[in-house]
Amino acid sequence: MNTANEYYFEDLVPGLRFRSFYGRTLTDVDNIWFTLLTNNTNPIHFDKIYVEKNYPGEPFKGRLVINGVLTLAIAIGLTTTLTSRGFMLGIENVKFHKPVFAGDTIYAEAEVIEARESRSRPGFGVVKIRTRAYNQNNELVLEFDRVVMVPKKGFSWR
Repeated sequence: MNTANEYYFEDLVPGLRFRSFYGRTLTDVDNIWFTLLTNNTNPIHFDKIYVEKNYPGEPFKGRLVINGVLTLAIAIGLTTTLTSRGFMLGIENVKFHKPVFAGDTIYAEAEVIEARESRSRPGFGVVKIRTRAYNQNNELVLEFDRVVMVPKKGFSWR
């Protein structure tokens, strides 16, 4: 796994793998703030009494569920080292495998699965990166593909 943080398009070849340097432990405060800031009205994310009443069994056990979009955002953030020179064009094939709860720590790994020169922007390439996020027990919680535009060495947006 490469851990450098100065990637250009030429560096992002299929098969290149990266693992986040650290994890991110989620809290109920992270979850509630994010959920309310995004106007998500699903009480499973912010109403403890609702969750205790309606989701007492496994795997929830009456716990608030971390907002999936927050988990997605954190997984992206943990792997932006690969794409810090570029910008995201899209997210594809998002799959949530297990719920995430306060106290869980998320780690992420990414692999370049496709890379091609941009048809519309000379000096740039389009890269597809498969990302997988795991909890502290190394259980897969999320996977998705991110498509990013990244400059080639010596090029900048003009």
